[in-house]
Amino acid sequence: MFANAVNLFAGADHLIISIALVALIMFVTKKISIMMGEERIASALAIIIGLVLSYIGGRVTGGSSGLADISIFGGAGIALLGGSMLRDYTIISTAYGVKLKNLKKAGPVGVISLLVGVTFSFVVGSIIAVILGYTDPAVVTTIGAGAVTFIVGPVTGTALGVSSEVIAISVAAGLVKSILTMIITPFIAGIVGLDNPTSAMVYGGLIGTTSGVAGGLAATDPELVPYGAMTATFYTGLGTLVVPSIGFIIVRALLT
Repeated sequence: MFANAVNLFAGADHLIISIALVALIMFVTKKISIMMGEERIASALAIIIGLVLSYIGGRVTGGSSGLADISIFGGAGIALLGGSMLRDYTIISTAYGVKLKNLKKAGPVGVISLLVGVTFSFVVGSIIAVILGYTDPAVVTTIGAGAVTFIVGPVTGTALGVSSEVIAISVAAGLVKSILTMIITPFIAGIVGLDNPTSAMVYGGLIGTTSGVAGGLAATDPELVPYGAMTATFYTGLGTLVVPSIGFIIVRALLT
């Protein structure tokens, strides 16, 4: 019976199966969060389950793409559903939910949050790189850029001509930051006053990782997602401009 079910799924469209899996995870986590009396953590639970399933998929197949390495989820399935194309599409589409009057409320505070967020993440990432024993300015800058976001890291590494291994480290740093942001945001929302468009924009400007902020705000209050994602997107753009240039010049001056 189990074999027949597997064969039935194997003959179905991989994307449909993947969407059904995601829907099932969301349904289950929603029920669990209701049972726990805290509905806002449903998205965070779904993210954790997704990470666990990805790990299991990698261990079972010996591959590097998680569930996408399993045949019934392969092809245009999980890899497409969770890929960069749909991710970027959803990030851009969130801008259509922004109300201009609320966007203007951020004002100078939003700009300051962007500058502080990019600078703080880059400095912390660079310091950690030095602590780990890296002394080459290009390598330190790339790892620091990864702490900004996992997009700024590869852009910086490519511009500075570092090795693929260093770029991979920068991506890993950005991914850790993104995942932690998604998981932690619902739990700290009440503490930091994350309950209005202005605070969401400031939060997006300080944290910066678009996927992490969007996922975390979705678990907190879906109406705040467009505002946090908007400044988080600006954050990524700002990081790709200043880190490979100004950031590298400063790091090189300090390390040479």
